[in-house]
Amino acid sequence: MTDRPDSADDPVTDVLADVLDAMRLSTLMHGRFELGAPWGIRFPESPGAHLIVVARGSARLEVEGVDGVIILSAGDLALFPHGGGHTLRDAEGSPLHTLGHGECQRARGVGPIRLGGDGARTSLVAGSFRLGAAPRTPLFEGLPRVIHITADDPATSPSLGPIVQLLITESASSSPGAAVIMSRLADILFVQALRTHIAGNGCREHGLCALADPQIRKALSLIHERPAAPWTVESLATAVALSRSSFAARFSSLVGEPPLEYLGRWRMTKAAQFLRESELPLSEVAESIGYQSEASFNRAFKRWGGVAPGTYRRDHRRG
Repeated sequence: MTDRPDSADDPVTDVLADVLDAMRLSTLMHGRFELGAPWGIRFPESPGAHLIVVARGSARLEVEGVDGVIILSAGDLALFPHGGGHTLRDAEGSPLHTLGHGECQRARGVGPIRLGGDGARTSLVAGSFRLGAAPRTPLFEGLPRVIHITADDPATSPSLGPIVQLLITESASSSPGAAVIMSRLADILFVQALRTHIAGNGCREHGLCALADPQIRKALSLIHERPAAPWTVESLATAVALSRSSFAARFSSLVGEPPLEYLGRWRMTKAAQFLRESELPLSEVAESIGYQSEASFNRAFKRWGGVAPGTYRRDHRRG
């Protein structure tokens, strides 16, 4: 009864959920902007991730490090998985207002930020997300600087449009609990944007795009489900019905690093999560990710994180 049948219909670990859980994704704040042409906003460089939803009108988006201009229309959203600076304008050359520290936070509960002139109106909802202490996994690191999801993107879930519209509605609401609803909706939009990116034809980068490949997705699910198992390239290849060489090449190309390197990094990521969030002794943390010796775990963790596990636990204990 302990053997798991090898079937494509078996439930598998949700790799995306596992990655986001390990990264401790949490919503930080939201703000609504009511803008009249001519207008322009500069969002300065900042950590975490950011989300922009266009409620009305349109905007020209320019992202630092990305060539060209992205046109956002009503119902579109733009996700910035790695943070970074970006600007929004109604038209080329419009004057820019650089947001100051805390300026978006003041829009919560006290009304929108109003900028610009008396021309055509645009309404935006902006959200930010805090990513916790864990280093980002290669699956997340491979995401582009910006993910643009259009209102009519065929790869989107049918539920995405209504969620966007509900977020827009709540952003203009003064009803009790609106900020809580907005935060929950933003969390959903974050995941939905990643889902749409993975499913879309534009997902060509390594990283989470690997989840669009059934066999590599299954291999990742096995690693995430049983990180302590004595996986080898051969055993993973066999589990997904590929030859060793074909599996190794495809995994490296789609994920961004070889299978055993990914396994090692994911083991350390999970160990860091246990250290932050549990009271497990170091010996049990080591065993949970496949190390029989606490000493060898300590050496591996220090190579990965730069500090010993005990020091990491003290410095990153969840409050």
